[in-house]
Amino acid sequence: MVSYFVFLTISTGIFAIFALGLNIQWGYTGLINFGHVAFMTVGAYTTILLSMQGVPLILATIAGSVLAMLLGLLVGLSTLRLREDYLAIVTIGVSELLRMIALNEEWLTRGAYGVQRYPLPLGEFNPNWLSKGTMIFILSAIALFAVWQLRQGLQSEFEHRKQQRGITRFPLDLGFWGVLAVLLGGVVYLNGVIALIDYDYKSGLMLLILIVLTVFYAIVESLARSPWGRVLKAIREDEQVPRALGKDVFWYKLQAFMLGGAIAGIAGAFYAWQLTTIYPSNFQPLISFYAWTIVVLGGAGNNAGVLLGTVIFWTYDSLTRFVLPQLNWIDDARLGAFRILVIGLILMILMVSRPQGILGKKEELTLGR
Repeated sequence: MVSYFVFLTISTGIFAIFALGLNIQWGYTGLINFGHVAFMTVGAYTTILLSMQGVPLILATIAGSVLAMLLGLLVGLSTLRLREDYLAIVTIGVSELLRMIALNEEWLTRGAYGVQRYPLPLGEFNPNWLSKGTMIFILSAIALFAVWQLRQGLQSEFEHRKQQRGITRFPLDLGFWGVLAVLLGGVVYLNGVIALIDYDYKSGLMLLILIVLTVFYAIVESLARSPWGRVLKAIREDEQVPRALGKDVFWYKLQAFMLGGAIAGIAGAFYAWQLTTIYPSNFQPLISFYAWTIVVLGGAGNNAGVLLGTVIFWTYDSLTRFVLPQLNWIDDARLGAFRILVIGLILMILMVSRPQGILGKKEELTLGR
């Protein structure tokens, strides 16, 4: 059970990083990117192929992120002056093009045979009790930071509703999601501590992902509150306004697209390290759909909402993975498709009842304008 919670924490961390990149592109800037997995593909393959040639892991990861950023530059230069629907079509095409390249260029990616036995971070690390205590302390600090950020996000949404609707009591729906997130986080934290005491490779990867996620979250949150982030929000609302104020709208869009791609490239490296063997089939368009589900669920343009949406998404994934087979009313061949169908149904209900997501603001919606 502990090992599964470690897997769940790793998956949550990877997709939180991945979704933060999409949140910069769509949530803050309004750029519709349906091929976000393309950046993950570039980051994953670049990192592991370079590391297999003897390049240090940190340098290989940086190279993967830079190449993903350059991909964002190339796609952005050719599409960001077009309408949003054209950007969405091109990004889907680019993601599938890269997957086909990974599948067919066996001299580079080994094609459908996949890439195995590549270097892993902390793969040979054998901590003593002092090192384990330090890691548990870092995990505790990250947990406290997550609770603080969740509280800030819920309080911000409460203040917003208070101004808009004149409510005086804390909304029950926000309290429910907050309590659920804290309970799930508490369970994951306790299992994380147990896993670090009985250390193995996956435990170290879990902590490393959480550290990187915390750093990226703090950076993205700081950028969102900076003048640069306010320009992105202005572009999302009405790009004619910042253009009238002398802002280079195209350049800001390109920056957001490249930064989101770079972050997704880092997520791709961790995704490869989690799988320990990667195939082109690991980078299906469905992965982009997962990121969109997370951002829509948590609230576009809200980084705390992205974290909350990731926790809820992977909780749903975990529950349905174990509960549905026990009901014995659907065979295994159709189970995966049914779980995706239910996600789509939940999104449809959410878009009708609360289109801005759990922590998002309705006036900041970037779809349906």
